[in-house]
Amino acid sequence: MENPSAEPEQVAARTAAIMRDGDRASRSAGVDVVAVAPGRATARMTVRPDQVNGHGVCHGGYLFLLADTAMAYASNSHGVSALASGADIAFLRPAREGDALTAEAVERAASGRSGLYDVTVRTADGTVVAEFRGRTRQVPGLSPVTARPDQP
Repeated sequence: MENPSAEPEQVAARTAAIMRDGDRASRSAGVDVVAVAPGRATARMTVRPDQVNGHGVCHGGYLFLLADTAMAYASNSHGVSALASGADIAFLRPAREGDALTAEAVERAASGRSGLYDVTVRTADGTVVAEFRGRTRQVPGLSPVTARPDQP
C-alpha cells in the first residue's frame, strides 16, 4: 500500500515502475507502457511476424494481451494491487504485421475493491481495431513481482 500523503501521479508512476520490472509477459510480446496516470494507462506494440496468425492478421490473443496490459497498469495506478477478474474484447478490424498499435485504458468506475475499465486499441492512423472491457479486483497486500537478477 502506498503512502496516503503521496500525490496520485507519483503513486501511479512508482507503481508502474515496479510493475514494469516484473512484467516479463508484456515485455516479451513487445508491449511498452508509455503513459500512466491515476486510473489511466497507454500501452503500445508493433505487430511482429511471430504474432500473425494463419489468416495473416495479428492473433487476437496479442490484441487481448495489449489491452489487458493497459488495464493492468491503469487499475494498479492507485497503489493497491489489482488483478483482472474478467474481460471481454470485440475485434472490429484486423491488425496486420508492422501495424503500430496503441491501447488506451480508462477507469470507468471504482467501487470498494472492484473496478471497471474500457480500453480502445487503435492503429497509428486512428483506426479502432478492438474494444476491451475489463473488470478488476483489488487484492491488498499482494506484492508486485520484481524481476530476479538472473532473468531478462
